Amino acid sequence: MDHTSGMLSPDSLKGKTIIVTGGGTGLGKSMGSYFSELGANLVITSRKIEVLEKTAEEIKGKSGGEVLCTACDVREYEQVEKVIEQAKEKFGGVDVLLNNAAGNFISPTERLSNRAFDTVVDIVLKGSYNFTLAMGKDWIDNKQTGTILNIVTTYAWTGSGYVVPSACAKSGVLAMTRSLAVEWAKYGIRSNAIAPGPFPTEGAWDRLLPGDLKKKYDPAKKVPLGRVGDHQELANLAAYLVSDYSSYINGEVITIDGGEWLKGAGEFNQLEAIPEELWDAMEMGRKKGGSKLKMMWLYFKGMRKLKL
Repeated sequence: MDHTSGMLSPDSLKGKTIIVTGGGTGLGKSMGSYFSELGANLVITSRKIEVLEKTAEEIKGKSGGEVLCTACDVREYEQVEKVIEQAKEKFGGVDVLLNNAAGNFISPTERLSNRAFDTVVDIVLKGSYNFTLAMGKDWIDNKQTGTILNIVTTYAWTGSGYVVPSACAKSGVLAMTRSLAVEWAKYGIRSNAIAPGPFPTEGAWDRLLPGDLKKKYDPAKKVPLGRVGDHQELANLAAYLVSDYSSYINGEVITIDGGEWLKGAGEFNQLEAIPEELWDAMEMGRKKGGSKLKMMWLYFKGMRKLKL
């Protein structure tokens, strides 16, 4: 057995119903898949129903468990309430909420529009408090215990350049985690968080760090253990924190980053080395505006400055 193996015994989450926001791809998919393997009823949600349906089939094929997928924009409170009602109708109740949905732009802050800033903060912070508030009200009204697990980041407490909207939003989620751990404990509701370091996912890291920039900005170089995280390691920790084994853990944020933040606070601070031409190309790619030829010219001009 090694770090890529499941940690908990089979049926550790049997009978629990777990909502995972942003559950169709990436880390949400990995955590949800492991919850299902451990016997949980799984509810996955994001804005893209076709992605959710594909993921649900994959998970059911692997674990044989029940998976409900439902489209939801976490920024809209009425849609959040609908997800909770659908989960209750299918499974009878909800035991765990995992706030995982996120969005991010890597960019100099002065290049961001107010709408871009709003997008990140609304998904990460507003989305998390929408689901937390709706779920908490339901648990309290029905005198039911529950568990909240939030995915934050180490720059929630250190800050980091070039991801300022995300840093602001994640800091808010961390404050909410610790505040509600105290306020709602009397209702039997626990609230904890995980701060992952680099756990590369297909798609997300390609968008954030396109082309050869991933080679220049190798996240493993910043980690004292010399490697990035494996998704199963994060899934193991998440499964433990939503299980009854962790019933005396409340108000904690657990870092799983191989020592990265201790080595150098501010996960994206070293992007100071990126030249203006490369920022131009990345911004054009993000906005999908301008000609592709110009974007490629700016990109390779920036690469030459970085000597890649």
